[in-house]
Amino acid sequence: MQTNICKICRKVFISRTLSRTCNECRKLDDAYFSRVAGYLAEYPNSNAMQISEALDLPIELVVSYITEGRLITSPGTFEKIKDDE
Repeated sequence: MQTNICKICRKVFISRTLSRTCNECRKLDDAYFSRVAGYLAEYPNSNAMQISEALDLPIELVVSYITEGRLITSPGTFEKIKDDE
C-alpha cells in the first residue's frame, strides 16, 4: 500500500499503487487534462505559461502533466521581439 497526497485537494490517501489524485479528484483531473490536450491540438507550439493563462489553470498543474509523462516537451527557441525605438 502507498500513502499519497492528492495534487488537487491535498488530501492524504492510501492506494495500492503510487497515485497523484484521490478517487474524488480523478474525474476533475481528467477533465483538466482533456482541456489541456484540446488546447494543444489547436495551438501545438504553446508553452506551459500560455496554456495556464488561456485555460485559467494553475501552471503547477500543467507542469505536473509534464513531470508525470502525460505531456511531452519538444525543443524550441524563443525569439526576442525587437523594440520599435
